[in-house]
Amino acid sequence: METRAGLSISPRDVEILDSIPEPVVIVDRLRTVSAANAAAVRDIGVAYAGRALALSLRHPAALAAVEEVLAGGQTRSIEVTLRTPAARTYSLVVAPLQGAAGAVLIFHDVTSERRAQQMRVDFIANASHELRSPLSALVGFIETLRGPARDDPAARTRFLEIMANEAGRMTRLIENLLSLSSIEADEHVIPQGRVDLGQTLAAVVDTLLPAATAKEMRIRTEILVTLPPVAGDPDQLVQVFRNLIENAIAYGRTGSEVLIVARPIERMQEGTRPGVAISVQDEGDGIPRDHIPRLTERFYRVDAARSRKLGGTGLGLAIVKHILNRHRGRLTIESELGRGSRFTVTLPSA
Repeated sequence: METRAGLSISPRDVEILDSIPEPVVIVDRLRTVSAANAAAVRDIGVAYAGRALALSLRHPAALAAVEEVLAGGQTRSIEVTLRTPAARTYSLVVAPLQGAAGAVLIFHDVTSERRAQQMRVDFIANASHELRSPLSALVGFIETLRGPARDDPAARTRFLEIMANEAGRMTRLIENLLSLSSIEADEHVIPQGRVDLGQTLAAVVDTLLPAATAKEMRIRTEILVTLPPVAGDPDQLVQVFRNLIENAIAYGRTGSEVLIVARPIERMQEGTRPGVAISVQDEGDGIPRDHIPRLTERFYRVDAARSRKLGGTGLGLAIVKHILNRHRGRLTIESELGRGSRFTVTLPSA
């Protein structure tokens, strides 16, 4: 707790202020910091008491609110974004001190709320855009079939096939949106089941063999030692590996191989628990390095046109990320242009 003799602040006041988890700063009528609790020193960067507030709080709107209150104004509430030590958004209340020539500044961190609001706005905008495109195509083809192509069997056959593809794309998108919403709702709940990853991988590979065969591709699985069970939701882990292997087939070159390697590891990266690592490697075109950090963002695509052509919704890796968050797992991505990509999942042992 930093204090100064400009205002009367007792040891009890010091204890009370330091017990408040949110930043609190008290200034005297000379705009000098008289007290700042530990949170203000840590989060706002108020260096020490006895220093002019303007040297620590370099935000014009915040300083203007302090000036107004010290000049006899009423309590002010504003929102400010401070960049010391890192960018954070605060709801700032500046109130006059009763019976003293000074003011108190109370900062409430609303960074998470603002980020969540922006994410919702972006999510709705992206989802609307993704649905509008196939819907517009369907409406256009329906109008054509009712008009110029009414008596053209060849055009009708071609248009109906395109319409079926667009309807399928909309269905996949809606299913993925619902799946992502359900996963996020339970993300804080650690699953209690036990999953045999060897059996899970075998089942997923069996279901995807026809897709690989259609591209003359091979799926090879290497599990050299018995894998320990992991704590998890069986259906969600099937979804993780299905998404990763489907991507490997979709983006791998025709006639190439998808390699799946599963092995136990002595320690998870974020702790001391042992775990299991499963990598899915393709022989595709690879991913430019600057795109890799954003691959798990919703609707983010390296090549949007190619992704849509392959039936992608832009949500698959976002779903993988949120499922792994629930399972306290991790996804790492390695890629080399012209050589392919490797997606590695690590999960803690049960």
